Formats: sequence, structure tokens, C-alpha cells
Amino acid sequence: MANIKSAKKRVLIERERRIANNSVKSEIKTYIKKFKADLTSADLAKAEDSYKKLASRLDSAARENVIHQNSANRKKAHFAKMLDDAKRAQ
Repeated sequence: MANIKSAKKRVLIERERRIANNSVKSEIKTYIKKFKADLTSADLAKAEDSYKKLASRLDSAARENVIHQNSANRKKAHFAKMLDDAKRAQ
């Protein structure tokens, strides 16, 4: 445990940030699950809407420095390819 007053404050601040970041990451995982579920249900209009929401949330998480920008871009590209492949398969 920290002994210096400023170090104790840092511990508290990091705890709050960790909780907030985990909440955002959990939200992203939920959006991913919804997108994949919409994709497997063969409802492409719904899947496209889910992808837009997912991409938007990934961008905002990257802007807030919750995840790295390259990670957000990589995930968006991966899911966009999944959506395109589903469109071609129909």
C-alpha cells in the first residue's frame, strides 16, 4: 500500500478509471455479440445497423484511450469483412 498522500490518490483514481474502462470494454463485447447474432440470423439490414453502432462505439473507445486506435481499426475491418462476405453469400 502507498504511504505518500499523492500515491494514495493515484491508487483511487486508477481504480475509478479501471472500472470505467472495463465498462466500455464490456459494452463493446456486447455490441460484438449482437452483431454476430444478427449476422447469423441472415437479417443483413439489422446486421448492417449493428455494425454501424459497433464501429461508432469502437471509435469513441479509441478516442477515449480505452483501446488503441489500431485495435479499433483492426476490429472494424474484421467485422466489415464478415458483413461483406455475408452479403456476397446471399
